[in-house]
Amino acid sequence: MSPNPSSEKVKLTSMQITDEKISTLRKLFPEAFIEGNLQWDNLREALGDIVDNRNEVYSFSWAGKANAKKILQKPSQATLKPCVEESVNFENTENIFIEGDNLEVIKLLLKSYYEKVKMIYIDPPFNTGNDFIYPDDFTDPLSTYLKMTNQIDNEGQSLTTNQETSGRYHSSWLSMMYPRLYLAREILTEDGSIWISIDDHEFHNLRMLMNEIFGEENFISIFIWEKRTTRENRRVFSINHDYIICYAKNKELFEKIRNLLPATDEYLSRFSNSDNDPRGKWQSVSMNAQEGHATPSQFYEIITPSGRKLSPPPGRCWVVTKKRYEELLLDNRIYFGKNENGVPRLKVFLSELEAGLVPHTLWKAEEVGTTDSAKKLIIDLFKGKVIFDTPKPIELLKRMISISTSNNEIIMDFFSGSCSMAHAVYEMNTERMENRKYICIQLPEPTENKDYPTVSYIGKERIKKVINILNKKKNYKNMDLGFKMFKLSDSNFTFRNELNIEIDKSKNIDDYIKSLDKWIFDPIKENVNYLDICYEIIIKEGLNINSKINHIKIGKNNIYKIEDDKNKIYLCIDKVISKLLLDELKNLKYKNTNWIFSDNSLDDALKQTLNNYINLKVI
Repeated sequence: MSPNPSSEKVKLTSMQITDEKISTLRKLFPEAFIEGNLQWDNLREALGDIVDNRNEVYSFSWAGKANAKKILQKPSQATLKPCVEESVNFENTENIFIEGDNLEVIKLLLKSYYEKVKMIYIDPPFNTGNDFIYPDDFTDPLSTYLKMTNQIDNEGQSLTTNQETSGRYHSSWLSMMYPRLYLAREILTEDGSIWISIDDHEFHNLRMLMNEIFGEENFISIFIWEKRTTRENRRVFSINHDYIICYAKNKELFEKIRNLLPATDEYLSRFSNSDNDPRGKWQSVSMNAQEGHATPSQFYEIITPSGRKLSPPPGRCWVVTKKRYEELLLDNRIYFGKNENGVPRLKVFLSELEAGLVPHTLWKAEEVGTTDSAKKLIIDLFKGKVIFDTPKPIELLKRMISISTSNNEIIMDFFSGSCSMAHAVYEMNTERMENRKYICIQLPEPTENKDYPTVSYIGKERIKKVINILNKKKNYKNMDLGFKMFKLSDSNFTFRNELNIEIDKSKNIDDYIKSLDKWIFDPIKENVNYLDICYEIIIKEGLNINSKINHIKIGKNNIYKIEDDKNKIYLCIDKVISKLLLDELKNLKYKNTNWIFSDNSLDDALKQTLNNYINLKVI
């Protein structure tokens, strides 16, 4: 049965990032397209740009940048294989843990999570000379991953470090980071933010890379984290800090949703009510400031209740005009000290402040923990075993989560390591009785521990231990204390370019026709189960990964109804379609519903007939 050209086929690769960009451009600038093709000079003119062919322009480049862009643009043919037995509460949880190369995984998630993730945190390799740099391969990234993780042959590929003696030491790191950060921006909500841990080795390059991808105008801040409190005496300087770089997808929108930090006991202790003001506790703040751009109305004389006359100190001015000062004085908002003879200060009432503190950029160890405290927590979780050297403290992650997200929003960490982020989300949710969701992605990077052979295995086991501890503490009703686990793997479908069919045209006509029959093949590989296929359809069609899957039997045919909040797809992968099912599809019950069949199960005439009743796609 030859495929009908009018039958729409399921696209079995991940979302093509350039298609989305070109579609957006076409909507915004139709004048830049001629006969369907983008004309660069027309686009520049539409943007008010004057064509200038000079090459002396500011740019950021490195050896291998062009290939990094090719890697970004190559769609993935892989899939995510559900691992129900390794998950916790697979059917009902919305938390996701994925074992695999994060670049391929994010490509697969892009269609489902496009502009849906509120916050991303990553702790990528710092490129210290001993860190593994992902060996991206433009020609066949999935094959590279499967070999690297010993999944497709006996040779495998060992993970290698990026030594400083390498001629492309910084370039290799940048080429690894570029496509991942580019895709990260695509999955962020418009008011979303990304937070990246880094040290001095690639700090400057990361800033340049982020400026190119996110735009310099969307830079939020650099946070200094005091990662250790002990002094390192073996070095020239004891390095006690790391950086956390934060960018927004849209700075203006992010600033509107940025949350305050909870008020600390130390901060609250500054407020009292020494004069029994009916408005409650208050603290006093200075009434003068640098004169800078002050107006003449901010320079005047103030007389204290005791009769003392005061003017602003040299180079300073009052923070309010004389008229505003008099209004504040009448409202009992000016404090002159216990003896009513001091320099005037403004009363600020606790009841009138926003419920929290503006985040500062210096994060002290006593506030957010250290690498030592994070490591101690891991050791306690794993009963005294040292299994991971560089975890991040959950207090540090909870601070970022608290600043940038709210209830029910999605957080992603695609260098998840020991899964500190998942741990932090569970703790914050149980403390606040909220339900943020996480997506953690980790490569099965080998360890030297036979009990915990890969980093992803450590992460999975940590999540399970945290869930068990929380469940023993309290019965958290309506709380999501589970996770779905997936593993990056080869597609469940056969692609024509994998068949390696060679047709010998020198054969007689009968043999030649028989050789053509090889092109009619079963698109579904042997020995794959329905759940794997359902999830590949979910991913490739862009449904929510947490879609519900229900089995329906119509005659002898097995139907899988896949449904999320907005979409519904009926999938039937049987090789023979019964008359009972075909008759059912003509029923009003299924009018204009979305159905996917194996291409070989329907002939051309039947496809044409079904298109009158349902929205038909074939694999």
